[in-house]
Amino acid sequence: MCYAIPAKILNISSMNAKVDYGGVIKIVNLSLVDNLAAGDYVLIHAGFAIEKLDRKSAEESLEIIRNMIREAER
Repeated sequence: MCYAIPAKILNISSMNAKVDYGGVIKIVNLSLVDNLAAGDYVLIHAGFAIEKLDRKSAEESLEIIRNMIREAER
């Protein structure tokens, strides 16, 4: 099983985007998802954006992940 962490698109250049995973910056391919813009959140698998998320869902997921990390560090 794998867990997808929402990534925020910082900027787009052609079919690639620079995304932010909570401070970790990666370049990903956007060719599988239409209508993306800077500020959108996406799920990524093997270097490809595979799904666009609405902002509320993405932020809720990120908060759950942050809480899990805080609990694991106790």
